Amino acid sequence: MCGQCCHDLRLPLSLDEALAWLTRGGTVQLFCEAIPWPDEPPASHLQAQHKRRRSFASNSAALPVRVIATIVATYDGPCPNLGADMRCGIYDARPRVCRIYPAESNPFIELAPASKACPPDAWSQHKPVFSVAGKLVDARIAQVIDESRAVDARDASLKDRLCALLRIDTAALANEGFAIHSPARDDALHALQSLDMHADRAAPESATQWRIVSNQRATVDTLASIGALHAHTSDCPNAAFEYLGFNAAT
Repeated sequence: MCGQCCHDLRLPLSLDEALAWLTRGGTVQLFCEAIPWPDEPPASHLQAQHKRRRSFASNSAALPVRVIATIVATYDGPCPNLGADMRCGIYDARPRVCRIYPAESNPFIELAPASKACPPDAWSQHKPVFSVAGKLVDARIAQVIDESRAVDARDASLKDRLCALLRIDTAALANEGFAIHSPARDDALHALQSLDMHADRAAPESATQWRIVSNQRATVDTLASIGALHAHTSDCPNAAFEYLGFNAAT
């Protein structure tokens, strides 16, 4: 109940959680990244298969890509659902990422206490054991992690439709950053409400042509050479998105 993990967050949400968040009056953003996907990776490439499950197929002109669109609730300061007593006002309906914390839902990211917002004494010997040899002790959290991964994969193809409804067609290159789109609350709510959450998720390849943006000149030159739709962030001064880059611009 320190509340430290409930401040200044970008909170990943599933489609159903985003709909509930917006219904309560919140706002969401979409963090979009594109992965060049000229060939299918082998089944033994576990990280690629993980990215494939949580993405949808599309194109950037001549370049086949897979797009990961993460719906995120963002806020500065305390979570709007956090009370003055540091109790969660929607505890029984809180997002899965809150139920999982401080564990990781990504199977390729190890739990690192130093990177968490928890007070240092939360990891002391007199506190309940959270994990042993990298494995969670709490079976309930492990179950929610499995559920979160399944829902993430289930939502992927519907996010293609969501982006189309919101006229979102720009992504950053994966591992370089994110193109962040901030739709008006009513637009996002209407788009989510119009989705058939129970539709067949085996959707055809997206008809959207995705533009890939980067703040790296070398990346833009490479994208141009392989026939992708591309742009350097400096050439997008009035863009309808923000660019969050992992590296200094070149």
